[in-house]
Amino acid sequence: MPQPRKMRIVIFCLLLAVVTLAFYNPIVHNQFTGFDDWSYILKNPNIKAGLNWNTVKWSFTTFREGNWHPLTWLSHALDYQLFHLSPIGHHYTNLLFHVANSVLLFLLLRRATGSLWSSLIVAALFALHPITVESVAWAAERKNVLSTLFFLLALHAYDRFARRGQSDFYRVYLYFVVAVCFVLGLLAKPQIVTLPFVLLLWDYWPLQRIATTPSSEDGSLAPPAQRSRSLRFLVLEKLPLFILAAADSVVTVFAQRAGNAVRTISEVPLAQRISNIPISYVRYIGKLFWPTRLAPLYPRSVMALPMWQVIGAIAFLLLVSACVWRCGSRRYLVLGWLWFLGTLTPMIGIITVGEQTMADRYAYIPFIGLFIAIVWTIREVTERQGIPILWRPVGVVAVLLVLGMLTYRQLGYWHDDETLWRYTLRVTDGNYVAHNNLAVIYAEAGRTEEAIVEFQAATSLHRYPPSQVLALAFYELKHGHPVEAIEECDSVLRLSTDPKVQAIAWSEKGQGQLQLRDFKQASESYEKALRLSPDNAVALVGSGVLDLREGRSDLAITRLLQAVNSDPSDVNFLLLAQALRRVGRSTEANNALAEARKISPDWSVAQNTAGQFLAVAGITPI
Repeated sequence: MPQPRKMRIVIFCLLLAVVTLAFYNPIVHNQFTGFDDWSYILKNPNIKAGLNWNTVKWSFTTFREGNWHPLTWLSHALDYQLFHLSPIGHHYTNLLFHVANSVLLFLLLRRATGSLWSSLIVAALFALHPITVESVAWAAERKNVLSTLFFLLALHAYDRFARRGQSDFYRVYLYFVVAVCFVLGLLAKPQIVTLPFVLLLWDYWPLQRIATTPSSEDGSLAPPAQRSRSLRFLVLEKLPLFILAAADSVVTVFAQRAGNAVRTISEVPLAQRISNIPISYVRYIGKLFWPTRLAPLYPRSVMALPMWQVIGAIAFLLLVSACVWRCGSRRYLVLGWLWFLGTLTPMIGIITVGEQTMADRYAYIPFIGLFIAIVWTIREVTERQGIPILWRPVGVVAVLLVLGMLTYRQLGYWHDDETLWRYTLRVTDGNYVAHNNLAVIYAEAGRTEEAIVEFQAATSLHRYPPSQVLALAFYELKHGHPVEAIEECDSVLRLSTDPKVQAIAWSEKGQGQLQLRDFKQASESYEKALRLSPDNAVALVGSGVLDLREGRSDLAITRLLQAVNSDPSDVNFLLLAQALRRVGRSTEANNALAEARKISPDWSVAQNTAGQFLAVAGITPI
């Protein structure tokens, strides 16, 4: 290659990197989010141990988060060793991987097609499109940018392998590099499992290794691979890669099942999964051309998707496929369309994982195919229409500038947890996960009233397990919302037949009725709880305090003694001491008081809690 041409390529690589870093600059101000960052980094003791043998061993043997991606865990451990819990380092590492992917894509396309400008535009679209923000701005999504790095490196090695005419040691070495990069990519994230399929598309265009009639409209300026081969030969050539893909797919299914990430047919019916496939494909295409209202989670509809939408989406996909087939001489269209459809298949929802119907991060690799098809088509159209060369960059720069500004804005939504989930609620409907996450944020910040509103919004949209509904009821009781807590308990009692769960619900309902000073109903609720679970400490304490209110001191002492045996907490010992003191058993009362002091993590809080309990029942502490 002439020296000036090499220098121009270097300049374009640097320009692509600088522009990407400039538009992604807001990432340096972003914090970690509670959206998996806690489990992946902040609260993960194995990652916080840094890179050592134990971390390596754990990375290769864990199915944490329903995934098997040891290389991703190791990259996070290295980040922690370098940056500890400074979010800038973790985020910027993601950004550097994204920049590297963009440059690799440019170099790959330039070498494979010989088209400098078209390759640069595709790489720039990939670098600046807002759909990629989630993969870069979300620290826990390191796996996406890291696996794509090895995916592109494998394509680079394969392109060289295929163009190597003679079968020699170097050609074998190149195939080995392809396999190694593929394995490393799978160890980062199994999304690149479709690489063998992509290599077959690469054989079709730009390599033109598949034995078909050559075309003058293939859009490639580079010479084709030296020998055409049958499709059967090319598939067999990639058999080791297909075996690796199958093996990793099996491991991934095991990992997802171990992490309870896979939704069962009863949770997401097969008909709903199938009907969602064409709609999701069309929605992804919509996000390509109109990248607004992007969200970290697109919730699954509880209602069946309208049949007209399903039929319309299928018709649209068939129409595009027919147009691509009709324009088969333009091989870049076939590659781009099948790349998009094929690489998105593992994440399209046939095997349903998580709560989302689609995700921006899933489009990171698939959109490359659409970018190639669009850019090469526009290039051909502008050349045929005779549009002056000087005018062509104007439209390109305008589009890239708009995408860059949208990306810059989208990064701001990932600044912190509250900003992210408040934004998500603005751009999605019925998103119980966003309500729940926002509620947790408010609760941790002590913004109780706002937290309860968001918790209730979440429970109205999603049927939570009884344990989580009861946890909400407990939170509402703790913060003075007994009516709402009683409603939560009633919903659990209607839906659950588990005696232990029902006992907890009756005891918490009794607590709510006690706060409302409905002593008769509270007593009945406590009794129902004790019939189901005689050792229920909450019901024992509640009924004991009510016995004390009614002057049944001996019965109150009996129940409070049972309570401290079941749950020896500082508050329970304080209440027992009050009951004992009322019947003149001062020594035992002092012993209970001493035990309370001994075990109490916060004596003033314990006294205040016990005093409030007695005050609600109309009892004056002595």
